[in-house]
Formats: sequence, structure tokens, C-alpha cells
Amino acid sequence: MPVRVLVQLLGDLLLAVAALSAALAMRPLQFGPDGELYQLSATAVVVFIASVLFSSFLMDVYDGTVKPRKREVFIRVVLAGMAACLPFSIVYALTPWLLPVKETLLLALFLFAAGQFCLHTAFGYVRLPQRILVLGTGPLAIQVGEIALTSCSPSLVVGYVSCGAETASIARKDEKTSVSVHAGQPKAEPVVGDAALLPQLAEEYRADALVVALSERRGVFPVSEVLQCKMRGVEILDTPTFYERSHKKLLLEQINPSWFFFSGGFRRTALFVVIKRFLDIVLSLLGLVITLPFFPIIALLIKVDSPGPLFFKQIRTGFNERTFVLYKFRTMRQDAELATGAVWSTENDPRITRIGVFLRTSRIDELPQFFNVLRGDMSFVGPRPERPEFVEKLKQVIPYYSKRHFVKPGLTGWAQVCYPYGASVEDAVEKLRYDLYYTKNLSAFLDLLIVLETIKVVLFGRGGR
Repeated sequence: MPVRVLVQLLGDLLLAVAALSAALAMRPLQFGPDGELYQLSATAVVVFIASVLFSSFLMDVYDGTVKPRKREVFIRVVLAGMAACLPFSIVYALTPWLLPVKETLLLALFLFAAGQFCLHTAFGYVRLPQRILVLGTGPLAIQVGEIALTSCSPSLVVGYVSCGAETASIARKDEKTSVSVHAGQPKAEPVVGDAALLPQLAEEYRADALVVALSERRGVFPVSEVLQCKMRGVEILDTPTFYERSHKKLLLEQINPSWFFFSGGFRRTALFVVIKRFLDIVLSLLGLVITLPFFPIIALLIKVDSPGPLFFKQIRTGFNERTFVLYKFRTMRQDAELATGAVWSTENDPRITRIGVFLRTSRIDELPQFFNVLRGDMSFVGPRPERPEFVEKLKQVIPYYSKRHFVKPGLTGWAQVCYPYGASVEDAVEKLRYDLYYTKNLSAFLDLLIVLETIKVVLFGRGGR
């Protein structure tokens, strides 16, 4: 998580405590339902903080990928305040003695929203980009410049450094123009010097990181100069690592097997596996307890809408490429693939039934997969399982595709919350970038982030088809 977002979260946490305390101080003495003087408890503070922070998360108040305008910040903060009223209403219904009276709570919410708007507007002006020096002047170096332009975290290319006899795609500093590979892209920073002067250039341009973007390193890599930069505190990155950090996915085109060997990540400790399985069981049981009462209603709607079975069973590829039976509520006609065989779903697919459109958009059709998670076929979080017919095809045309099967498939995943529904080889490549990023950076925190993002995806109907 970017430091900027962490600071915002901490600031909002302190702001929530201050807003609740100020609202209680500004209002007259309050008495609970039992007639006793109301005393603010630690539980009430935690409920207030959790409600306002989670609502802010749902409304993308902490979206650090772009610099929002004041109007956008205002709208997000207002929507977050409105969304926070729902958990407050639930708490009032279950434990009316826990929170202060509604007038005081609304005042606290107003004070928090006003302070949050001022705080996040101020943060919009504080974006210190990482200063990047690029070693290389060819097409790969141009690609690094484009990566920096579209980075999730602010990055600024301060210059390019020529190395060896690489064909230059970027003009030198003393030339009038610079060349960009793609039309419409901002002009690249110029070549500021040669690799022999790399330590001095890094100091002169106050570089925080050096990105190595050489198409060919053998015989030309400036080992001594790069080592001096490293010893002076400049971070050294290769292009795939810079791309991974900037876009939260992997640059498959520039990755070779040695990168997998020597890069960090791809670790699954025994303790993490045990904890993840325990949470899978708990979450799937909880999900079934909450949703099972609605199964008869869903079954009735499916049966009334079209003839055919209630559940749809399909073979999918799972952990270590072992196949298993995946369960879903049926959303297509019974003979959907009778003439075509296995094909991806398309936009406005005519095979989908009327109730199926709603079930797929709301993700309700995937509720039976709680049984798959409980059985151990799937995890709650992981790459989405694909059909064996597609897996064999994709393994032949996409490098490293089979590596996504080194973790259990999931009910939700990093690719699902970051990328819309995939229905082509190109989509499969893009989703693989996210799946391998998840596999590489497997952690409890990333799983929690994916679950929270999934809530937003389901609530706002993003990406369903």
C-alpha cells in the first residue's frame, strides 16, 4: 500500500476519534434507554471508526491512482458519509445503547466529513514522485518512460543514460527534439549523459532509483558505475520489477526464467497455508449460513424463467492442474453449448437467460462455490479457475500460463477486482499478469485487500458478464 494512502488512513482514524469526541462535547448530556448517563465506550469508538473508514474505502476516497479534483473529493466524501449511515442504522437496531443519540452521531459524521474533505484536498497537492534515471536509450527505455507515465504511484523520469552501441530512440540533451515511440505520448526526457558518468548523473539529477532498460547487457553493462550508485543509496531496478511495482501486475514480455529464480516472492509458508485454509472454512461456512435461506427464492426464479437444472456443473482446472467440478447457479439455456462446444461468454450473450443476466451481474450465480471452497477444491481468494479446454489452448500461446496453478483457484482474485470479465486470449494474457502478481506477492494483507475490493465490485456490479 502506498505510504500516501497509509498516512491518509492514519489521519482519518485520528480525525474520526476527534470528530466523535467533539460532537459529544458540543451536545448536551445524554442518557441511555435505561436512564443512565451515556458514557462513550471503546467499542462505540471502534464501531464509528470502522464504519466511516470502510464507507470511505467503498467510495474510493483512498484511491491513490489518480489526483482527484476538489469536486471529486467532495462527492466521494459525501457519498461515504451517506454510506456510513447504513452500518449505524444496523447498530442502532441491534444495540441501541451502544452509540450516542442520532443527533450527536450525525454531528460527528458531519465533522468527520468536513475534516476529511480538507485533509484529502490538502493531500492532493502533496505528491512527491520518485525520481527515475533510466539506463538505456532504445525501445525498452522508451517503454520505461511510458510505464512511469501510467504508474499507480507518481514517478518522474529525470533522464536517460546511454550505454554501449544500443540504437538510440531518444535524443540527447543538446538536441532540439526527442522521439517517442507512440504518437500522442508526451516527449521523453533527453539523454543526459553516458554510462561512464552514471554516479555523477544520479547525484546531479537527485535520482531515487535507476531502472536498467538495456535490450542487451552482455559486454556493455556498466557494473562498476551501477555498483557505485547502489552504494550511494540509489535503488536499482530492472524493467519487469519497475513495471510490477508501478502497475501491480507482471510484464510477461520482458520476463525470463532467471527473473523468477532470483526475484523475491513466490513463497508459501506452512503457517500461511494452514491459516488460509482455516479462514477458507470459516468464511465459506459463514457465507453458506447467510445465503442458504435465499437459495429457494433463487431456485424458483431460475425454474420459472427457463427449463433445465437448478445448478450448473462444469469441469475446471485447479491446484497443480488437477481438475474438479465447479458449481454455479444456471444462468444460460440448457443447450447453450450444444452446437458450439466450449466458448467464452460474450457481451450481451444470447445464451444467457433473463434471470441469468441479474445473477451474473450481481455474482449471485457463484454462491454455490462456497461448497467448492469448503471441500478444498478452491480457496476464498486466488486466480479464477479456467476450463481445461481453454487452459490447454492458452498454455500453447501464453508464456508461463501454467504457473497460475501453483496456488489454489479462488472465489475471487486480484485479476477479478482489477480487470473486467475476460473473453479472449488477449484478456487471458492481461489477467495472467495480475494472477502471477498475486502468486508472487501472496500475503494475508493482499487477501484482505482483495476481499474488500470484491465487496465494491459486487455492490457496484463491476465487470460482470
